[in-house]
Amino acid sequence: MSERFTKLVDLMVALRAQNGCPWDRKQTHESLKPYLLEEAYEVIETIDLRDEQKLREELGDVLLQVLFHSQIAAEAGSFTVEDVIETLATKLIRRHPHVFRTGDQAGQASNSEQVLAQWEDIKRAEREAAGNTQSALDGVPKTLPALLRAYQIQARAARVGFDWPQSDAGLEQVLAKVTEEIGELREALILNQARMEPESNNRHDAREEIENELGDLLFSLVNLARFLKANPEDALRRATNRFIDRFHLVEAQALEKGRLLTEMTLPEMDELWDEAKRQLRGSQPDTTPHVGDRIP
Repeated sequence: MSERFTKLVDLMVALRAQNGCPWDRKQTHESLKPYLLEEAYEVIETIDLRDEQKLREELGDVLLQVLFHSQIAAEAGSFTVEDVIETLATKLIRRHPHVFRTGDQAGQASNSEQVLAQWEDIKRAEREAAGNTQSALDGVPKTLPALLRAYQIQARAARVGFDWPQSDAGLEQVLAKVTEEIGELREALILNQARMEPESNNRHDAREEIENELGDLLFSLVNLARFLKANPEDALRRATNRFIDRFHLVEAQALEKGRLLTEMTLPEMDELWDEAKRQLRGSQPDTTPHVGDRIP
């Protein structure tokens, strides 16, 4: 290891030592889980902001989590950070034969599609060697955000050919599926209207059916995002950020008028919303729902 990395490891050892930091010493793999997740999301946010200097700092925080978990494991006699690095290096070489191997062992991937196909073959061989189940969907963490997990599941299925054609005709089929799911959600809303009345004994069943149809619609939208080469998690996060920026401006405009939003009508708030859009994006067309929009 380099001198700087060795220094980092030594610092972590000191923090966990008998005379180290009381907080650091009491941490476990379980207690650190929320911090690892938080640091990963802070990296994503910084990438969205295109702040290279901040990104350097946030990546360091993720590295700290790797060192933390490795040191806890080392104290338990499980593995060390050197083992983590060696395992990663071995995996990188094994999964990139088109780069690191020569002769008969060299891979034949010459473009990204061939690399992905080769990657799946190698991972399938790894699962077989480990005695794991052979589903192409294995390995997608259940703890991923729902949109990202749906995206990864669909991508895994597509790699083995379970997908619409990657063409204009395929995109039309995906769009038709979205339209179909919207229709099924509308139908569920209509059919369950009576069952959702306060005196009905079937309100729970109605709600579950509607949520199932909504889930199918969201899943189809994730598939559409995949066909458009867009990450649905990124797209939704950015849309949410745009909404927050505009809503903050709406609140500020209301205060300038000496009003609270709770005192305003929906048409009044919509007027402020339109003004916020003009200020933040000029006169470009916008598809973000108005404050007063309702499901038709």
